[in-house]
Amino acid sequence: MIALSLAEIATVVGGQTYDIPDPQVQVTAPVVMDSREVEPGGLFAAFVGERVDGHDYAAQVVGAGAVAVLASRPCGVPAIVVDDVQTALGALARHVVARLGATLVALTGSAGKTSTKDLIAQVIGRKAPTVWTPGSFNNEIGLPLTALSATDETRFLVLEMGARGIGHIRYLTGLTPPRIGLVLNVGTAHIGEFGGREQIAQAKGELVEALPADGAAILNADDPLVRAMASRTKARVLLFGEAADADVRAENVRLTENGQPAFTLTTPTGCSDVRLRLYGEHHVSNALAAAAVAHELGMSVDEIALALSEAGTLSRWRMEVTERPDGVTVVNDAYNANPESMRAALRALAAMGRAAQAEGGRTWAVLGHMAELGDDGLAEHDAVGRLAVRLNVNKLVAVGGREASWLQLGAYNEGSWGEESVHVSDAQAAIDLLRSELRPGDVVLVKASRSVGLERVALTLLDDAAASSEGRVAGR
Repeated sequence: MIALSLAEIATVVGGQTYDIPDPQVQVTAPVVMDSREVEPGGLFAAFVGERVDGHDYAAQVVGAGAVAVLASRPCGVPAIVVDDVQTALGALARHVVARLGATLVALTGSAGKTSTKDLIAQVIGRKAPTVWTPGSFNNEIGLPLTALSATDETRFLVLEMGARGIGHIRYLTGLTPPRIGLVLNVGTAHIGEFGGREQIAQAKGELVEALPADGAAILNADDPLVRAMASRTKARVLLFGEAADADVRAENVRLTENGQPAFTLTTPTGCSDVRLRLYGEHHVSNALAAAAVAHELGMSVDEIALALSEAGTLSRWRMEVTERPDGVTVVNDAYNANPESMRAALRALAAMGRAAQAEGGRTWAVLGHMAELGDDGLAEHDAVGRLAVRLNVNKLVAVGGREASWLQLGAYNEGSWGEESVHVSDAQAAIDLLRSELRPGDVVLVKASRSVGLERVALTLLDDAAASSEGRVAGR
């Protein structure tokens, strides 16, 4: 964080100081809410959760070098006490961002936010020092913490913004006002909470409404609900996509034999070829969004294309592709799932599996519950099961309860009979099945909503291979 004295922080957040010998002592390290992440010179934000009270760790974090605790009550160590820690954190982030002078890039969308944010960070990070949201730390707490990790050297701040209702993004943009706002898509993630795609579009569009007149709204030309947001902003509009009128677009899109996208990137300043290291055609749209941001920040088309071609995955459990020593490929995409991302992952699996199937390998889709879909939930699970069959996925393993049974039922009704699809009760049952049936050349996709915890299947499959490999080495 940029250096601030405890006295200045107390003024900014409207707090009272307790047990602070010298209010002019400065906070010079990041603000954190996890006691294990405290650095000397940092500030610890003590939140009261359902199971853990951060105030209980106050002495520990000060002992580890924290300058003070941002707290809701005195705790026997140097502290700035406020009525509400979350509100105070937001006020501090707003103050730091105003002093920082960096260009803020904010993005939102129903699917692909984290992958796109990672691409943007890797591309524009080549131009100037960049700070970005770690993982999916995109809510009322995660976003201020990200902003507070910026330093005096930071020139670009890339912030992912999530929403579970109307007004959420408006609140976040009030904390960290962006100059560039990117909307990826409007899908069905959290539709059960919003009530419909139109309501989702209303919420996502709050981002472009917050942009200044000298800012830029970067919108997906291929999504009608996103394109329509152009009327909701006073900023300049830049379109990305495969549409002919997109300012930043992809031409000659194709997949390599292992499922990695390649295309010609076209911008207002020229064209250049891109070959992504990521898997699945859906990453073309993510790459174009990142390219549009980089173009807006003055990078040349060749610089952008090279950076995209060399970019990898920064966040865990998002299309993480690992080939085991025995030739089985594990695709861990288990961080989260909604109908759009599930369809994209299945198409990526199908593309990756073509070469494997030609050599006798098989594709496996190990899928679980997609949460927060409301009344459409069962129908959406049925549709995903049907799609797996249409894409010629060899084996569907539906994991879990009622929703998983509808995944399997959809596959059955689409013509997947016999042992082509199976419904198992939990992750351990899926692991047992895969252990007994996987063979060299198989490609296994693991995907479900985060609450399901299906990443355990992918991690166990990789741990099995590592243990087997170590055993063979030890036995030599």
